[in-house]
Amino acid sequence: MPLSPARAEPVEAARRAEAAGLAEALQARILASPSATAVLEAWCAERGLSPEPRLVARRMPAPDKPPSAEQRGRLGVGPDEPVRYRRVRLACGPHVLSEADNWYVPGRLTPEMNRALDETDAPFGRVVRPLAPVRRNIGLRALDQAAAPGRDTPLFAVEAVLATADGLPFCEVAETYLGAVLGPVRP
Repeated sequence: MPLSPARAEPVEAARRAEAAGLAEALQARILASPSATAVLEAWCAERGLSPEPRLVARRMPAPDKPPSAEQRGRLGVGPDEPVRYRRVRLACGPHVLSEADNWYVPGRLTPEMNRALDETDAPFGRVVRPLAPVRRNIGLRALDQAAAPGRDTPLFAVEAVLATADGLPFCEVAETYLGAVLGPVRP
């Protein structure tokens, strides 16, 4: 039996509040970590999103998106140095948790890393883990939620530059986290 409008309103408000709290907790963890991939895999395990909490990067068909002059500046590359583009949806089991655009300097990665990025569904963070990356967040955008988010509802977006431990930047990423990352929100 459906709830009356008077009873449904507090339930919906509680759902929104729980979803907002979870989104804020995840956002704080991502901003504080050198690897969004590691955070998402741990989050997936904690929230029980999949029996095997391992992320896969599903490539999204997209035209090549050259880096802007500003991005090239943050990456410390000239106008002629190659920068590759990779657009993926990061999934844990059946749940698409985020979408990510990566601009990376292939000359600053190993041949094995470049091959893995070209030929496998491995997330960028897992591929470059041997570099012990340092993440510098350059942008955060909280997306307004008027209602409890659906699975594909964008929750927040983060832009960051990844660099080696000695400060050499090798990637800029733009990540959008989706409602499915929250898992089930109590009714």
